[in-house]
Amino acid sequence: MAATENTNRNPWGINGLLGMLIATALLLSILAFLITKAIGVERAESTHYYDPTPIVGSLDNVKMISKENAKFAFQDVKEGEKK
Repeated sequence: MAATENTNRNPWGINGLLGMLIATALLLSILAFLITKAIGVERAESTHYYDPTPIVGSLDNVKMISKENAKFAFQDVKEGEKK
């Protein structure tokens, strides 16, 4: 039995160059979308600085294992202090 050559090839088919171009365009569009969202998050959060006021007192006296460390932790905002 003789081997037959496939002469019905199409390099522009979905499994050829066209498919590669579609996959590349899709990946680049996903990358552009994620970068745009990341820049938006950076711009929105750049004005919200870290506020150390909830930490009470100095952290110099915090011991490695102690139940008194709770007074140095972040405290919930009291009802009267909420904005």
